[in-house]
Amino acid sequence: MDILELSRWQFGITTVYHFFFVPLTIGLSVLVATMQTVWWRSGDERWLRLTKFFGKLFLINFAMGIATGIVQEFQFGMNWSDYSRFVGDIFGAPLAIEGLLAFFLESTFLGLWIFGWDRLRPGLHLACIWIAAAGTILSAYFILAANSFMQNPVGYTFNADKGRAELTDFGAVLTNKVLIATFPHQIIGCFMVAGAFVAGVALWHVMRHPERDADAFRPAFRMGAVVLLVAGLGTMITGDFQGKVMTEVQPMKMAAAEALYDDAKPAPFSLFTIGTLDGSEEVFSLEVPRLLSFLGTGTLDGQVRGIDSLQAEYEQTYGPGDYRPNVPVTYWTFRMMITTGGLAMAAGAVMLWATRRGRTPTSRWLLRAAVVLPLLPMASNSFGWIFTEMGRQPWVVFGLMPTSAGVSPGTTMFEIVASLAAFTVLYGVLAVIEVRLLLRYVKAGLPELDPPRDPDDADAPLAYAY
Repeated sequence: MDILELSRWQFGITTVYHFFFVPLTIGLSVLVATMQTVWWRSGDERWLRLTKFFGKLFLINFAMGIATGIVQEFQFGMNWSDYSRFVGDIFGAPLAIEGLLAFFLESTFLGLWIFGWDRLRPGLHLACIWIAAAGTILSAYFILAANSFMQNPVGYTFNADKGRAELTDFGAVLTNKVLIATFPHQIIGCFMVAGAFVAGVALWHVMRHPERDADAFRPAFRMGAVVLLVAGLGTMITGDFQGKVMTEVQPMKMAAAEALYDDAKPAPFSLFTIGTLDGSEEVFSLEVPRLLSFLGTGTLDGQVRGIDSLQAEYEQTYGPGDYRPNVPVTYWTFRMMITTGGLAMAAGAVMLWATRRGRTPTSRWLLRAAVVLPLLPMASNSFGWIFTEMGRQPWVVFGLMPTSAGVSPGTTMFEIVASLAAFTVLYGVLAVIEVRLLLRYVKAGLPELDPPRDPDDADAPLAYAY
């Protein structure tokens, strides 16, 4: 491997690892806020205990997400300094707003929520978690705005004297058609992860300890399962819209996602394809006629460009070179995204059916499915992002800057290998800590409630109420 490949591996590993925590943080913040709202309106203490139980799990995940996310920002300067110089004027603006506005919004009000139990009025305390949840969603919007520029650069001009892209229309960056398509798809995908997490944990308690807190975990399970199913349907709808935008702005990515080498009108959707090892030729394919045309263009007879014709077109536009992404990786991550998401929905539906009318299932397979359930939509989200980023290659900014031009010129092989090894060891330790903390508090069950204190007692010390 050369420096470019190692730098890509390092950024890919740290990004995917960090993204394990992001969807759960975003989705679970809203579900915890919903649980507290139910308690605030009904006075049912079961929902207060559920709020504190899942709130603790949310905070563990939130802290781990912060620790792993900081590493990514440093890599832009360490491994990708030429990229940062070239598009920093545009890419840095939404990231700066995310840090100064969205992150501080969520962290400030999350701190008030953590230490505000029995110190703030119930309605004001409830508002804190909702504001923190809104901050996580707003944070995702600005980060996706930066990423969407990499997929479809808008709102800039190229300064030839300085050799860099410069921001001219921030509104265009914040209304990028790729952003408008990606944001709802991603946020709804986060709710799939959170719904599966709540449903899996709650059903595990219902089945393993039916005599202990089952009356509280049962409604939590059904809420999580319903969120999972509704969000799953939402990802299908938004994913269809996103596919049409992708076909318009990145036709090579759509062609690689389907291993479509020749222009097709109408275009079939391949359920399963076997190709050569380098992904340059199709050997066997099982197809659904006309489906790709509908997914890409909205009509059953629309034309979808193939890899070969796009390669020839890009050579004329950008000069000699290989403009094809890694077709096997792009093809299979696209299908794994759909498959794992579909399996999560199917498992959620089976679990809802098995617990209908107050039933308590006893099947070992269902118990195992409850343990695996949270991992399925999490894997779906990760496969989706691997597809998104690998399908953009060989561009770091599509049509504007090749990935090979963005790597830091002064970085040495030793520095990358050493930092990658250090990150691997550190992230391995953090993964053990995260999993052990989650399992410890999941097994502990619902917390007991402390006697309420007078919120007007100024002498009472701040308490971490978990």
